[in-house]
Amino acid sequence: MSHGTRSEGAPRTDGPVPPGRHAVVVGGGLAGTTAALALADAGVRVTLLEGRPRLGGLAFSFRRGDLTVDNGQHVYLRCCTAYRWFLDRIGGADLAPLQDRLDVPVVDADRPEGRRLGRLRRDPLPVPLHLGRSLATYPHLSLADRARVGRAALALKGLDLGDPALDEQDFGSWLAAHGQSPRAVEALWDLVGVATLNAVAGDSSLALAAMVFKTGLLSDSGAADIGWAQVPLGDLHDRLARKALDSAGVRTETRTRVTSVRSDGDGGWTVDIPGETLRADAVVLAVPQREAYDLLPAGALDDPDRLLGIGTAPILNVHVVYDRTVLTRPFFAALGTPVQWVFDRTHASGLRHGQYLALSQSVAHDDIDAPVADLRARYLPELERLLPRTRGAEILDFFVTRERTATFAPAPGVGRLRPGARTKAPGLYLAGAWTATGWPATMESAVRSGVGAADAALGALGRLRPRHLFALEEAA
Repeated sequence: MSHGTRSEGAPRTDGPVPPGRHAVVVGGGLAGTTAALALADAGVRVTLLEGRPRLGGLAFSFRRGDLTVDNGQHVYLRCCTAYRWFLDRIGGADLAPLQDRLDVPVVDADRPEGRRLGRLRRDPLPVPLHLGRSLATYPHLSLADRARVGRAALALKGLDLGDPALDEQDFGSWLAAHGQSPRAVEALWDLVGVATLNAVAGDSSLALAAMVFKTGLLSDSGAADIGWAQVPLGDLHDRLARKALDSAGVRTETRTRVTSVRSDGDGGWTVDIPGETLRADAVVLAVPQREAYDLLPAGALDDPDRLLGIGTAPILNVHVVYDRTVLTRPFFAALGTPVQWVFDRTHASGLRHGQYLALSQSVAHDDIDAPVADLRARYLPELERLLPRTRGAEILDFFVTRERTATFAPAPGVGRLRPGARTKAPGLYLAGAWTATGWPATMESAVRSGVGAADAALGALGRLRPRHLFALEEAA
């Protein structure tokens, strides 16, 4: 999604910029970085404050010996228009390309070797025919299950995502009521849903699950094509993001913890950090819900305790470095095993010899606090079942990364707990994947929330929305 070129540092605005407005954005994850860029592009003076030593929030990289390691595997879809805009805005689109066409290898460890591989891929046909051939030949479902899946998909397509009653129902019960067997849930609905929602169908809001499947699989034939970074996430979300912020004139301060946010009584805001007090015309809190709760001044939300009612869900990533190539595909999904999704991170990490695989394990409540030795004993034999070439390979390194509060839990009823961008305090706005974007906790939701908060702030500051800021579609 190209928006043309511009000279470095030139603000993208629709007219003359009145002087003197200042916004403070608290939090340098994707939501905060997006909000800061959108505000700066409209000519607002922006200060971005981040407590960590880096930007990127929960999508970051770190060094381990000679490797650059992502804390977790993150992917996006072609329908993620906001995140695609973000990549374009920071000059990183070429570093996180999309598949030409959806193609997901699915390996069932319970089937005999040689008959384990199935594929979910699309044809260049209109919806819903684009997936027809793939589902008709998908070996991990019975003939009867395949037929029932098609009928459930049509029923899903007919749901009104604006109906608040959907948020109170769970997806698993809806699937069962629409003829989906436990095998169909495992081999299809949860295969996709666990990775995107970080919850199994029975623990997911029907509203969020329906949004994922309607938008990703039933809106446009190319909507579910998968993209992922071919470089460390830190290259995108920290290095390139910081460069874009600098070019836009944003003052970015890392290792800077905000201690309080309060109204100054004259329509402005005071933000306290160690050794400095900042004054602002607008403040965006782009931090996790519990941090937002702690920083919110009294009266900013009617019921701030609802933020504490938004649960969290963990994601575990298992990292294995082999002395040789054991996987010839960029990634695959797995059935009949605790292993969920496996990605080849060799090139992106800088590994020169051997192969580095990353296992992305969502809904990881049972494993998130397990000792590394236990996880090694659990997952290495599973990789040997799935990948015969691992059986003679030497393991050069094995480690895990744990995000105990990786996402908000998409439980039934969560929709009524998620606040919008505006608070009751004029000039104070909220951003984060957990706010009311209509999306589950994804990079797309984070970027959308940052745009929404910036848009609300610009209206209050009397600024025009930047002409080149993508036209954000209404969240379904």
